[in-house]
Amino acid sequence: MNQTPNNEKVIIYKSSTQFTEKYAYMIGLKLHCAAFHIGITLPLSFLSYFDTIIFGTRVHGGKIVGLKQLKKLLKNCKNSKIILFVTGATPNTATEVIDQLWKRNLNSEELERIPHFYLQSGLCYEKMRLLDKLEMKTAKLKLKKKTEKTPYEALFEEVIRDSYDISSKHCIEPLISYITANCE
Repeated sequence: MNQTPNNEKVIIYKSSTQFTEKYAYMIGLKLHCAAFHIGITLPLSFLSYFDTIIFGTRVHGGKIVGLKQLKKLLKNCKNSKIILFVTGATPNTATEVIDQLWKRNLNSEELERIPHFYLQSGLCYEKMRLLDKLEMKTAKLKLKKKTEKTPYEALFEEVIRDSYDISSKHCIEPLISYITANCE
């Protein structure tokens, strides 16, 4: 069986509070491609048929969830262009915080090789797992006790206060533009 890409795109995503899923489907509608939750078993041999694989996930505790799966894709789908999008509670305007996120999670070679996009989303305590809720509550208490906070800590304290949704279809435009210009 021929395993060369056929100029098709696919989105695979990991989502726990449905923000990443929401963006995956928005992107899929714009690009006319399918989106699959990473929990569905998709063999790597299936993914290798796509010339563009868009990998979506979330930020949790300053870490990009699912990097292990992304690196496995990079290793096994060498003929495919891999694009990363990450959702999080930090507003897109906090560019310094977002730049630090990329530098903490991707090494210099990965930063160069993997086109990456941050999409502001929000926070949904109602859909969080119990362990995540407890982690957020602990973080809130620690920050509340702190008298002097770094700009990052002040922003973090603000964005974890309550549930909210700041996701927007406008946030996907840079990613769509990149794919349209580089992956057609």
